[in-house]
Amino acid sequence: MTDRLSRRGFFGVAAAAAGAVIQDTVGAGRVYDPQRAGRPQTAITAADNDAGIQAVEKKLRCTCGCGLDVYTCRTTDFQCTYSPALHKDVLRLAGQGKTAQQIIDEFVKQYGEAALMAPPKHGFNLAGYFVPSIAIIVAGFFLVRVLRRWTREAEAAAPATVAPSNATPAELERLRRELDRLRG
Repeated sequence: MTDRLSRRGFFGVAAAAAGAVIQDTVGAGRVYDPQRAGRPQTAITAADNDAGIQAVEKKLRCTCGCGLDVYTCRTTDFQCTYSPALHKDVLRLAGQGKTAQQIIDEFVKQYGEAALMAPPKHGFNLAGYFVPSIAIIVAGFFLVRVLRRWTREAEAAAPATVAPSNATPAELERLRRELDRLRG
């Protein structure tokens, strides 16, 4: 006797297998195989959560290419191997008694200005801070000028309206004065 599955039975088995695969890969917050979880994390110390260390790390760019600061990268991307090493460098320099600015200067000396999240506010770098604002203001000025010219041209091109036949000359004069006052 051969065991043949019906179409409904086949799809039931396929759905159960797909559910098992999805449950195993997506997981419900549990890690069944620690080797699949990635590299082991070091124990968290009080220095890891120090506000001063976090402030310094938020000014330094991670070198892994993610574009994030060191603090954000090390606390969100657990596959990154660069940010924990940079964090250790920050902790080492802070342990030597260096101030936040000295730590940042040390990173700039080692990695160049690319280590900073924002360029320093001096020299040619000031253009990066002021040019976008100036460009927006200039564009707004020209936009206002163009829109005013278009509305004037539209008013000039609008056909003259015929006065109602039952309006008195005094009413027409009053209407003309009001329109001149609104335009001026």
